[in-house]
Amino acid sequence: MSGLAQGQTEQHQAEPVTQTCPDLLPLLQQNPQLPADWAQIAEQLEPLLARCLRSTEYFALRGAAQMNMGRLDRALESLERALLLNPDNGGAQVDYAQALYLQGQLFSALDLNRQLLARDDLPTGLQNVLQEREQTWRGMTRQTSLQADVLMGYDNNLNGAPEPGQITLTLSGESVVLPLNPEFRPKSGPYLNLRLGGRYRQLAPEHQHNVLVELRGRVSEDKASDLLQLDTRYAFIKPGNERSWQLNAGVSHLLFGGSPLYTATEAGGRFMPDASLGACRPQVSAIAQHQLFHNQSRLNAVESKVGVGLTCALSNRFGPQQVVAEISALNNSPVRNGRPGGSRQGWQANVDWQWQLARGVLLAQLNHTETDDKRGYSPILADGARRDIRRSYALLQYRQPLFPGRPDTLLLFNVYHQKQRSNLELFRSIDSTVEIGVSHRF
Repeated sequence: MSGLAQGQTEQHQAEPVTQTCPDLLPLLQQNPQLPADWAQIAEQLEPLLARCLRSTEYFALRGAAQMNMGRLDRALESLERALLLNPDNGGAQVDYAQALYLQGQLFSALDLNRQLLARDDLPTGLQNVLQEREQTWRGMTRQTSLQADVLMGYDNNLNGAPEPGQITLTLSGESVVLPLNPEFRPKSGPYLNLRLGGRYRQLAPEHQHNVLVELRGRVSEDKASDLLQLDTRYAFIKPGNERSWQLNAGVSHLLFGGSPLYTATEAGGRFMPDASLGACRPQVSAIAQHQLFHNQSRLNAVESKVGVGLTCALSNRFGPQQVVAEISALNNSPVRNGRPGGSRQGWQANVDWQWQLARGVLLAQLNHTETDDKRGYSPILADGARRDIRRSYALLQYRQPLFPGRPDTLLLFNVYHQKQRSNLELFRSIDSTVEIGVSHRF
């Protein structure tokens, strides 16, 4: 902020700096306001560089001009030079704090601004301006946002029913084919998907806290398959250029058809070491989840997942892209004995891809999971065979601003397909959805 620097520069003009550097006060008296005014001052300063190499006022004014012209890198160099020549140059400190803020170094700017407020030689009126700046910047360390989504779609399996219309039972050693009740067959139809989420983020110099609360609901003509889900999540994130890590915790409640189905409580973490493989960085993750089924307590379980993966930042003529690939080992152990199939183990592979396009963002997610039960699932299904499940899904999403220049309101388009295969007919299913809607951030 060159206007803030003017008072300090006028004070220092009275000090002898160098015999060859001219008086710079006439340049400040031009009262520059627009970038073009600062460009004119910068043009007048350039020929004086060789004569003012030891002038702190020269580099302070030069840095102010460069900053107001949007040349942040050059401005930081000039202002740092001014402070090397005179660490007490208040005008350079004021502008240097502003330049740090504009470059995204919020906490460095706050620290320098606090040092300025502690000085006892501030010009009249400058202290109030610095205090207002302090409040504005400190407010940016606590960020709150709300988001609402409304989407309409079509689902060919609203109730998540098995694919075959009949199942084969083993009764007295004989295979008996029974048709499924129509109530348990896939039901298709349109639906309305609603989501309301709130996010709070608190930033600190070396870490941040994230809290997310989200309520999602799906309603359709088939009331028995309506969904309502409440998620609460917390993350402690320790970012870094060399290594980073985060800890997560969350609780999720799901109601199906108006009745509580399950509550999941989880905790985990992720670590990204100081290593790279080309454009990719490796990561390891671990998570444990307690699953509570409200009406079927024998299904209660603890599931753990440990995985390794890569996060890759790619850039080419088609635009920046990010790919996150991860493979994990799974283990699900019942809390009590008597759960059909007992414990189960398996693995999961997941790939997330994001592509920044000219007008929007394209996202894709591919997931494949395989699990095997330790014991036979039921004596009447495939003669007591152990159940194995192979589940795959693909999600494709495109989003772009609904109105030009209004990034807070997005147009969303989603396509989803899932196929679950199993040696037991009861656990085979197919589900496909397509939906379109809008998302608005408040």
